[in-house]
Amino acid sequence: MTAAATPAGGTAGAAALADAVRALADADFGAVAERFSAAGYAVTQPAPGMLQIKWAGARQRASVLVSVGVHGDETGPIEVLAQLLDTLSRDAAALAVDLMVCVGNVGAIRAGKRFIDADLNRMFRVRRGALGEVVEAARADAMIAATEEFFKDAGPLRWHLDLHTAIRPSVYPTFAIVPDLVAEEAKAALIGWLGQAAIGAIIMNPQSAGTYSYYSAEHCGAAASTVELGRVGTLGQNDLGLFADVALALDGLLRGAAPGAAKVAPHVFKVAQEIIKLSDDFRMAFDRGTQNFTALPAGALIACDGATRYTVRHDEELVVFPNPDVRVGLRAGLMVVRVS
Repeated sequence: MTAAATPAGGTAGAAALADAVRALADADFGAVAERFSAAGYAVTQPAPGMLQIKWAGARQRASVLVSVGVHGDETGPIEVLAQLLDTLSRDAAALAVDLMVCVGNVGAIRAGKRFIDADLNRMFRVRRGALGEVVEAARADAMIAATEEFFKDAGPLRWHLDLHTAIRPSVYPTFAIVPDLVAEEAKAALIGWLGQAAIGAIIMNPQSAGTYSYYSAEHCGAAASTVELGRVGTLGQNDLGLFADVALALDGLLRGAAPGAAKVAPHVFKVAQEIIKLSDDFRMAFDRGTQNFTALPAGALIACDGATRYTVRHDEELVVFPNPDVRVGLRAGLMVVRVS
């Protein structure tokens, strides 16, 4: 992590950081918003947990959306962003982009739960069926409205980094999902940034599962990615050293630094098939300890769902996000194949 992103002052610095984390987790942008406003930025809060900071100068700037807490139990990115945002707000002139910060499922964060009624990261779709009246549907609508407003008059440089942590262990501790529809030049820049952030694997995703990042890519033209940064942890108890590379890369992006050297050359995968839970009879063919990116050979059984059997279609496929506990009709896992 850069010196700019590290609190100083011993106990006082640690206390300030703890306050910043608590404030962001509670969707309280008061102190940060006041500092940027005092520095001459146009600062708005279109809905609870959402902050937009824009510069009214003549030169068009890149527009960057950073979201955290779309799942309420994924707290590491909240701590990382709280530290970066607090430090940057104290040096507000260094912000080189128009910035939107979104704290996703505020209610779930406060409750220490993944969600209240249903997975927020499946709500960014036109048709929600039986989920149309859940709490998360209304929250997604508010996030969509703010996101579209933020990017409405933006220039061509548009980014959305949706920061998560994974439920289960992974062969690649950090990885990202990038919508395949992102324009090639923007996609190359995004992949370069992911390498700079030491992201070990990238999945090119051809279709939406109702995720926030896919929505911003498809409807707002953003170079967007869901970025998985290790494991779920308790707020205030995450080892921020594990997030140092992504914190450094994100700090550089917000300050307009020239792209740095890649820490890794990410392995690139494409989606081979989606595993959809069709009924309550759905059963995975492996146990809950199975890691993300576990390889399965051709013909291997992935899951059974009544008369439907999901099997490996290629010489080898790797399983990502296996979760038999999703609601019927939603994606219970991805099977991917490596392309580079």
